[in-house]
Amino acid sequence: MPGYTEEQKRRAVEMVEECGGSVTRAMRRLGCPTRQTLYHWLNRRDASRERRSGRPWSHYDPALRAQAAAFVRSGMAGKDVAEMLGVSSAAVACNWAGAAEGPSPAAADRSPIEPMRDSEDGAHDGFEGDLEERVRQLELENDILRAAAKALKAESPSAMTNRERALVINELRAATGRSSRELTGSLRISKSSYEYQRRAISRPDKHAGLRARVREAFESVSASRGYRYVTHALRSGNDPVVVSEKAVRRIMREEGLTVSYAKKKARYSSYKGEISDAPENLVNRDFRAAAPNVLWLTDIAEFGLPDGKVYLLPILDCFDGGLPAWSIGTSPNAELANSSLEAACGTLREGQRPVTHFDRGCHYRWPGWMAICEENHLTRSMSRKGCSPDNSAMEGFFGGLKNEFFHHRDWSGVTVPEFCRMLDAYLRYFNEERPKEKLGWLSPMQHRRSLGLAA
Repeated sequence: MPGYTEEQKRRAVEMVEECGGSVTRAMRRLGCPTRQTLYHWLNRRDASRERRSGRPWSHYDPALRAQAAAFVRSGMAGKDVAEMLGVSSAAVACNWAGAAEGPSPAAADRSPIEPMRDSEDGAHDGFEGDLEERVRQLELENDILRAAAKALKAESPSAMTNRERALVINELRAATGRSSRELTGSLRISKSSYEYQRRAISRPDKHAGLRARVREAFESVSASRGYRYVTHALRSGNDPVVVSEKAVRRIMREEGLTVSYAKKKARYSSYKGEISDAPENLVNRDFRAAAPNVLWLTDIAEFGLPDGKVYLLPILDCFDGGLPAWSIGTSPNAELANSSLEAACGTLREGQRPVTHFDRGCHYRWPGWMAICEENHLTRSMSRKGCSPDNSAMEGFFGGLKNEFFHHRDWSGVTVPEFCRMLDAYLRYFNEERPKEKLGWLSPMQHRRSLGLAA
């Protein structure tokens, strides 16, 4: 470096040592032109060997760059390389790999890489020692990554919790015989934290009895209800348990108890065109009712069985979600629609004239249906064409019904008459016994009896 004497260079190196290794403070005192100049002087005098902590006197040591590039080019994620070698970011490691010349070397042919100098960090920050020692450390890193992927499906060891790291260490100690000191250092967990987690894992499960009760309650409804229902079932059974929803949800997650839902099908519209004048949409997606028999909804659902098809047309009361009536048949004809509406009208009291809301299906435009509405003073309301959300409360009822009763079951060997009887029994259970959270964990009929609206 022209312009500076050897004495000035020597004094600059000494000043860095006097400043505790801080290049920044040394530059302020000396007034050196650039940081790179001072790094150059430090490296020429081999001052990095005298540094007691931190990286060598450069932004990154050339051996470290080569090491990071080799790992990235061999397929290792840039983020993991940066964390393992102490690089500032994954982008830096990837840039080094991109700048490296020549094709990516095979792992077996890769030449030895000089270790990081004067680092007091563990094996996870750099592979040190002779060739045999570096191979041993690479095997250790590989064992850790394999165990993490197998036991936890984690993206990298750094993403694991202390409990998960302890599980990996236990597995590796049993499988490889490695020492706990070696494993805790590589996984960056202190000895005390590992011992705490190991004892916690070995303790008897205080929720062992509750787990069995949770599974029993979940399976009693064919795995169709979530943690809120399971919590209610535990609290209100013959042997009630005081437990929070949070605890039940955690246990269900740990046990893999998840509600199975049918996959959403492609959007479908049954709208085929207008066949007569449609009444006005009086509901406008407000499906609330202050009393029974104020607002009714209806629609038709299809159940495809190996033995044939079954159709259901229920009448849904928006007051509490109860079913005044329903009809089950093998054809979506006028008889199915009219019989359900007639049965529901038979439950009306003097002066009750509910609004009856439905979609634009032809069933609700036939003379027979319209005559029943006029005879019982029902006010007709119809959704917009091809707009199922206008009757979303009814669609929601069908979704819950099929998920709890129909989907994820094998109906092979069940005849159509048998299925009709089973469906009818479920709808009676829905009305009389099935608890609903928004009704205070009462069924629709239990709710009405509590209010004095039913005998």
